[in-house]
Amino acid sequence: MENNNEKILVHSSVKDESLIEIRRQQIVTGALKLFKEKGFHRATTREIAKAAGFSIGTLYEYIRTKEDVLYLVCDNIYDQVMKRLSRISMSSGTIEELKEAIRQYFLLIDSMVDEFTIMYQETKTLSKDAQQYVLKKELEMTALFEKMLKTLVHSGTINMSNQEIYLAANHIVVQGQSWAFRKWALNKHFTIQDFTIAQTKMCLSGIIHYGE
Repeated sequence: MENNNEKILVHSSVKDESLIEIRRQQIVTGALKLFKEKGFHRATTREIAKAAGFSIGTLYEYIRTKEDVLYLVCDNIYDQVMKRLSRISMSSGTIEELKEAIRQYFLLIDSMVDEFTIMYQETKTLSKDAQQYVLKKELEMTALFEKMLKTLVHSGTINMSNQEIYLAANHIVVQGQSWAFRKWALNKHFTIQDFTIAQTKMCLSGIIHYGE
């Protein structure tokens, strides 16, 4: 495995990178359904292969262990988050841009509720190196919101210290994740759109009026 600052390499005996990407996405999709039904520990690699749509032999051409599958699930989640948020411009340094970033983040979580729930339940199962990699990706995701908040500070829209910015960015990330963990209760009172509006209002009210 690589060091904690680099992507963990999952061994594959296949050399075609495009085929690896396709097959691993099939593995992730099949594994998520299986982990949701049985949990990570009760699911077998043979069942993962069947859920992905190919033989156990083919599965082992793309991964070595069941832990590799969980790692791929975690990595896929962060790739989706980073791609979604990195497309949002903060060049103007406006509250509206931050609102849009929060909205996109919350919508992505709503579309990946099972993935987020499984990831946070099972990350402790990963090796130490893989755990550190996942934690680093979590910090990178938070750093995107830190960057957006710093842009607002530089534009004079808000007034916060770096420490306060770090706390606010973590608050936004955690509030989005709470939809995955508490959807069973929250969706009795909120749609994802209503939840996003309410949470954004609460978050931004604290950020804009902090220290007054």
